[in-house]
Amino acid sequence: MTPSTARGATPAPGQSRGVRRGLPLLLAALLLPLSACGIPATGVVGAGEPATGVRDPGSTAVPDRAPSAAVPVNSVPLYFVGDGGLVAAARPVQVSAEPTSAVLMVFKGPNRREREEGLTTELPRITVAPTIRIDGATVTIELPPELRGLSDTAIDQLACTAAAARLRQDPALDTAQVTVEQPDGRLAGRSSDNCPGLAGTPVGITSPPSSG
Repeated sequence: MTPSTARGATPAPGQSRGVRRGLPLLLAALLLPLSACGIPATGVVGAGEPATGVRDPGSTAVPDRAPSAAVPVNSVPLYFVGDGGLVAAARPVQVSAEPTSAVLMVFKGPNRREREEGLTTELPRITVAPTIRIDGATVTIELPPELRGLSDTAIDQLACTAAAARLRQDPALDTAQVTVEQPDGRLAGRSSDNCPGLAGTPVGITSPPSSG
């Protein structure tokens, strides 16, 4: 081994220049395969905007909910007894007023607020619903056998309630005729013109809508 190649020996000037000249060639040789594979030889390359909307693990997204529209509420007059005659009390319905639902409601009697105002009824509670038929301005109520022997006032309650609901159901009608078919075969006819509040004037409301 010569002194010039011993460990820790300083290379000769000619040798240093050879090493410096060989470094660029070595780097070019290393970068050439990377370029051939499509990998850029530059630094970090931007690739669009950073990702957004990433939630922490375990979190739950809460969708925005538009406030639901309130369900429109109509009212239908139910006829009860007060002050020596028939009195119309408004009840709310979430569908269009129609005779069948109105008649079923009046059979249930006045609610708590209406009772506090002195309203009563001559209609009994029922277990079998009456059959109701509608033909134009005419409403026919066929009573089940259990409703035999209703008073005239009870018949008036039914007829006026059905007539008012029919007029609300079809505002183009001027009047409504109601026929009550009783279990013993008798027929009772009524006209909306004979019902309080239906003869050309708005139906009175005795109390605000309430349950009970």
